[in-house]
Amino acid sequence: MATATTEPVCLPPGPRTPKVLQTIKFLVQNHAMFANLGRRYGSDVVRVNLPRNNHAVVISDPVLAKDLFTTGTDLLERPPSGAGSIGEAFGPGSTFSLAGDQHRERRKLLAPPFHGKRMRSYESIIEEEAIREIATWPEGKEFETLEPMLRITVGAILRAVFGAEGPKLDELRETVPAMVTLGSLLVVCPPIMRRDLGPWSPWGRYMKKRRRFDAVIAELIAEARADPALDERKDVLALLLQARYDDGEPISDQHITDELLTLLGSGHETTASSLAWAFERLRRHPGVLSRLTDEVDAGGSEYRQAVIWEVQRTRPVLDGTTRRTKTRIRLGDWVLPEGTNIIVSIKLAHDSEADFPDAAVFNPDRYMGTSAKPTAWIPFGGGVNRCVGAAFANMESDIVLRTVLREFRFVPTDEPGERAYWRGVATVPGKGARAVVYRRANRASSNSDAAALADSGRA
Repeated sequence: MATATTEPVCLPPGPRTPKVLQTIKFLVQNHAMFANLGRRYGSDVVRVNLPRNNHAVVISDPVLAKDLFTTGTDLLERPPSGAGSIGEAFGPGSTFSLAGDQHRERRKLLAPPFHGKRMRSYESIIEEEAIREIATWPEGKEFETLEPMLRITVGAILRAVFGAEGPKLDELRETVPAMVTLGSLLVVCPPIMRRDLGPWSPWGRYMKKRRRFDAVIAELIAEARADPALDERKDVLALLLQARYDDGEPISDQHITDELLTLLGSGHETTASSLAWAFERLRRHPGVLSRLTDEVDAGGSEYRQAVIWEVQRTRPVLDGTTRRTKTRIRLGDWVLPEGTNIIVSIKLAHDSEADFPDAAVFNPDRYMGTSAKPTAWIPFGGGVNRCVGAAFANMESDIVLRTVLREFRFVPTDEPGERAYWRGVATVPGKGARAVVYRRANRASSNSDAAALADSGRA
């Protein structure tokens, strides 16, 4: 892991071109820019100069990424919250706005609802949301799967996390996704865009939606506190109301509200995007699709889990994660000064040939027969900042894939893969993960059709 040091600063190589030119290149190339710099300088650690990441260091080496994730918070921190950070949209009580002991204590309270029996109690909710959504899917007509996946995941989180039902659930279904997307986009815009200049200004629209969101959550909190069976409820809102820090203090209502928005904002769009990428990949790999459908019919799940992991490796919805040095540290061959932003390129780590032979190939079999994944597999980040809902997201993906493939046959395509498009929170398929499906009235014939399509070689 990284260590504190008094050695002279030793920065990795990087271009000397002005920030504006590097920014333009990054906007055009994204993480491919980092890969190109790595090849140019013969290093898997390079220096860049980008907005909000002045003289940042980019890491694509999985070993150094692991070292970074296991380094203590006395040396590294998430970049400070406030203007220009996602915490500004979610609020001061969001995990994204907390650091140090506060961050650690909050994660300790958030962890129990997303593990073990607690989490398994949400399975039926996820399946119900999937069945509800796919009931109206058109047959034989191309449509986008991303938006349906967003509706499934937002419904599942609103019910499992918020405990919302009835009119409040319907209102939140309609208003929250657009609010989250708008807020996430605005925090990376110039500061002028985050000034409330009235109800028609972008930030004014966001804050109007946020105030209504806060009011609905306040009603849900009041209803939960009045529920005589509160201690028997499984939703995360009920669990957070009963949670206590080590000193016996509860989480404030406003912090609970901020945290619920964080779980929704950081959870539903990332999982939905990953599911959309799964359908985009499966349509272009009919052999994988056929084998996966056969496993669903047989009641298995091992290959489905491998497919989920490989989708997350080849199409990570979060391209990178960032840390900031709190003091001078040695990381590998380099000595970084205090205040250095370190970008871990998840995308480039997932392209590591050393960890993933033939990394450009979509091959779920690389995970079969083992529950262990290479260190380089980091779609949820790592260390104290690893996504607290990673297990929930995996379970949700598993149930939705199982449910959809049980009900529908997907028609493979020889169209080129969809380009990645960033929409504020996650990187999504540029065309919405378009698909053509037929309802599986006869599963046996559906399997034969899928096998025939696989044999035709349309990859």
